[in-house]
Amino acid sequence: MDNRKEPILLTKLDIREAGLRSKMLLGDLNQDGRMELLMVQADGGIDDRYVPHQVICLTAFDLEGNTLWQVGKPDEHAGGPGSDYPAQIYDIDGDGCNEVLCIMNKRFLVLDGKTGSVKKSFPLPSAEAHDCIIIANLSGNDFPQDIILKDRYKTMWALNNDFELLWTHKGNVGHFPWVCDLDGDGHDEVIAGYDCLDHDGRVLWSCTDLEDHADCIWTGHVNPDSKAIDIVIGGSVTVMYDPRGKEIWRYDGSVESQHIALGKFRSDYPGLQIAGLDRIIRGNENGKDGLFLLDANGKEICKEDRKSKGWLTIIDTIRNWDDRELDYILAYRRGGGITPTLYDGYLQPVIRFPVDGYVVQGDLFGENKDQVIIYDNEAAYIFSNEYRELKKETKGSKTGLPQSKRLFSSTLYPGGEYIN
Repeated sequence: MDNRKEPILLTKLDIREAGLRSKMLLGDLNQDGRMELLMVQADGGIDDRYVPHQVICLTAFDLEGNTLWQVGKPDEHAGGPGSDYPAQIYDIDGDGCNEVLCIMNKRFLVLDGKTGSVKKSFPLPSAEAHDCIIIANLSGNDFPQDIILKDRYKTMWALNNDFELLWTHKGNVGHFPWVCDLDGDGHDEVIAGYDCLDHDGRVLWSCTDLEDHADCIWTGHVNPDSKAIDIVIGGSVTVMYDPRGKEIWRYDGSVESQHIALGKFRSDYPGLQIAGLDRIIRGNENGKDGLFLLDANGKEICKEDRKSKGWLTIIDTIRNWDDRELDYILAYRRGGGITPTLYDGYLQPVIRFPVDGYVVQGDLFGENKDQVIIYDNEAAYIFSNEYRELKKETKGSKTGLPQSKRLFSSTLYPGGEYIN
């Protein structure tokens, strides 16, 4: 059965109240059993290639477009997405209700997800410790409650739930370090750019012969013959390591491996495949990028022969768009007149969405089906593979949706883990 068809527009929401250049986060903020949209606006007047953002305004909407709350005031001079916005949605205290974690005015704030009111406020461990927020389990708790903060490229600070400093690390930390329990001891290791740290901040091993910095990090069972968690890093090249730091393979058939995504994109290859985004020509009006696909052994399967211009594509894996057993590659910010698109494992466009903009994806209703939201400064368009009523049910009670790791690890540089 072929489920590939034109996407269904469930609704178009007016989000102008959130202000210009806001980033969207998804999460169940009010425990009504469905996701809400949180628009995050960041400060401007900085060179965000090197200086990290702070949050200046947060605006929460429900799926019918109603404004739930707003903290801060929108600023027409707000910054753009040259670096991450330090905000996440997560139930940090384990009470069953999501909080909003953010950095505003040099303070780390924990906000009530229902109202936006401040529950806790902490000073930062350093003036520049606000490039992004990473939620981890370094302390061996029943669920992740520790926080990792970083500056743009050089230093990380790990803090416990009481915001007490656990350790500091200096190195080539990349954009968004990924945390994962690689050895099964109940504590997360931290893949901090090209260094792998134990939960106590000790460097366990480091990547070798890699230039620049880690743009994107994924973990998963890539090799079908191994039970180990593989680590795939995109940076100057695409490279895969085992949990102990042994390099398994490297693919250097790209100019710059800016983004990668793990998935089961092809049925005729064992294990997982690695989708990648190569920045072939960058930084000018003639810039061009292209998709590529590798097998579990790092061998090239295919490459996109792109004809149009555009060099700022972001890719991610989408697993539950329809009933198809295979995953899709979601690509957006393509430029050259190409709107957000789902590609198959042959790098052929399967679904092309009719509007352009930034993209988030998530299971908005807890039904194991992902929706795609495309948004710009004025509107958010919610697309689905099948029709779904958006109006709230008035009868019965709902249980709040848990926040997935992918959603509480939101970043401009999508990394992730592929759980088979």
